[in-house]
Amino acid sequence: MSAAEGPLVVGVDTSTQSTKALVVDAATGQVVASGQAPHTVSFGAGRESDPRQWWDALQDALHQCGDAAREAAAVSIGGQQHGLVTLDAQGAPVRPALLWNDVRSAPQARRLIEELGGPKAWAERTGSVPSASFTVTKWAWLAEHEPEAARAAKAVRLPHDYLTERLTGEGTTDRGDASGTGWWASGTEAYDEEILARVGLDPALLPRVVRPGEVAGTVRDGHGLPFSKGTLVAAGTGDNAAAALGLGLRPGVPVMSLGTSGTAYAVSRRRPADPTGTVAGFADARGDWLPLACTLNCTLAVDRVAALLGLDREAVEPGTDVTLLPYLDGERTPNLPHSSGLLHGLRHDTTAGQLLQAAYDGAVHSLLGALDLVLETDADPSAPLLLIGGGARGTAWQQTVRRLSGRPVQIPDAKELVALGAAAQAAGLLTGEDPAAVARRWNTAAGPVLDAVERDEATLTRITGVLSDAAPLLERNADSH
Repeated sequence: MSAAEGPLVVGVDTSTQSTKALVVDAATGQVVASGQAPHTVSFGAGRESDPRQWWDALQDALHQCGDAAREAAAVSIGGQQHGLVTLDAQGAPVRPALLWNDVRSAPQARRLIEELGGPKAWAERTGSVPSASFTVTKWAWLAEHEPEAARAAKAVRLPHDYLTERLTGEGTTDRGDASGTGWWASGTEAYDEEILARVGLDPALLPRVVRPGEVAGTVRDGHGLPFSKGTLVAAGTGDNAAAALGLGLRPGVPVMSLGTSGTAYAVSRRRPADPTGTVAGFADARGDWLPLACTLNCTLAVDRVAALLGLDREAVEPGTDVTLLPYLDGERTPNLPHSSGLLHGLRHDTTAGQLLQAAYDGAVHSLLGALDLVLETDADPSAPLLLIGGGARGTAWQQTVRRLSGRPVQIPDAKELVALGAAAQAAGLLTGEDPAAVARRWNTAAGPVLDAVERDEATLTRITGVLSDAAPLLERNADSH
């Protein structure tokens, strides 16, 4: 390990399936140590995880970092959004956390939208129209289906809040992650007491919203982690806001993140409010906004199709009129929470590689459709699209995004952008800098640019037509839930 120039900071990414920790030199952005440990997610009707696994994984990941973690002067947690963590009076989980991709609360989402004035009213009030991913719908589901657990909850947290609180002993969150709950009003930047009353959630159970640049607390004794007592702890934030920090995003630059879920977003100075619900009007971690569209089915769904076909994920073949909508976990964009995968146009001469390419096309189609809504009218349509997430390293993903977007595509060399963004937030506590400026100083967005190719309008039009024709069939599945 080369000598660090400045103080060391730790950035953490607690994602759906693992927790990653980076020890970063605050002066240069050099990653001097890293660690990673997995956690499990249930399958079946819901998607749940035991929050204590996140803590165990954090301990494991940090211990892998060795002496460097012990030298850290500040730490920040970036985490998966929307998850509902319910804690008892001792801070122990009442039940496993309901994760962002648990869609059992779709009926509660529909009911809440109707009861509080419809989609437009929700968008104006909270910035977003709640889907089954949003925390408010999960709390409504819990109160309806497991009222004993709801009554036993003495604190309600998001995943990143849970880990931050175990570090500091203080219940805190930030505006970025709070904006994905559905009970934080983007107009007033405060918890919405009418919404909380509607779902029977006492605001006293919620964490304090820490302002951008404010210290959330310090590391307390007895934590079992390689931090010194008194190490500064930043507010942390949701994973997409953390990745935006990690890229040092300026307003109007488009981002597509290819992971278990797929997201398209950009930083904006204007508060978003999309009444269709396609774009979530999230806050960012700095004081601006992060309009974002999200799909539930991205790399995991395409990998599952590849496995079913017995193919390597890169074994795609061009030249087909087959359409595959890989909505294996239900879908959020478009809002079809009870849908399943759909295959159309299969012929005798269709190859397995063509089916796999169709899965890629179907996964990218929704994200690109939402990108136009995320970007403001004055955004440069020829600006490179930043491609991040695990899928961004895959040639098939890169070429599919190029072909269907018609844009140049830039792939940042920096990996683990959520953890890097958290590290930049931690560094900002020490230097007083804007965390996005820290990341730009670290040059995190640098990477190769793939030239634009002609946009494949025929494929986009075909998928749009199949989706439109099949929507009644896909929506019909909701009747059986």
